[in-house]
Amino acid sequence: MPDFEIERRHLDAGRRLIAGVDEAGRGALCGPVVAAAVLLPTGWFSGSHPDWVGRIDDSKRLSPRERSFLARAIRREAVYGLGLAAPAEIDAVNILHASREAMRRAVEALSAPPDIILLDGLPFDGFARPREAVVGGDRRSISIAAASILAKVCRDRMMTLAGCRYPGYGIERHKGYGTRGHYEALARLGPTPFHRKSFKLQYQAKLFESP
Repeated sequence: MPDFEIERRHLDAGRRLIAGVDEAGRGALCGPVVAAAVLLPTGWFSGSHPDWVGRIDDSKRLSPRERSFLARAIRREAVYGLGLAAPAEIDAVNILHASREAMRRAVEALSAPPDIILLDGLPFDGFARPREAVVGGDRRSISIAAASILAKVCRDRMMTLAGCRYPGYGIERHKGYGTRGHYEALARLGPTPFHRKSFKLQYQAKLFESP
């Protein structure tokens, strides 16, 4: 389970505004990549926080119901920003650069500039503020895990709406990821404007794989 150990280290170094940043949707065949940046109350780092904070975890390890509850609580108590990169941008610059741009936009959307940015994953440039990359950060830092929850919940809601706009693909269920049903729908119906054209070879190759 994530904790506040990394946040406390930066707090001891004199940094108070500590932003956790993560993204959702990087590996999907369609839809945007969505990033969130979260500034949790500094007082929580010492252990004085609501009981529900102890339930914050990597969004992939939470049920949809738990994610929704925690997302509401985080939005109520924290300062946060969201950023996204649409399918067309992903096709233009590739998913790696688009994911990083979405994360940069999420940080820029914060109402106060952070003293330090905690990024999930490997280090990269593109931020005007100091940063630390934390491999497996959504399972180590509560701030990063909180960002993963907001990013996931926001993107899932967008994909549910996309499922209504583009029926027949099951987007509302698989949220754009490469399930067997999604590949079969692509073979039958072809891609929508919401699909990432740069992922075309990926899903075409899947159609020829053995069941």
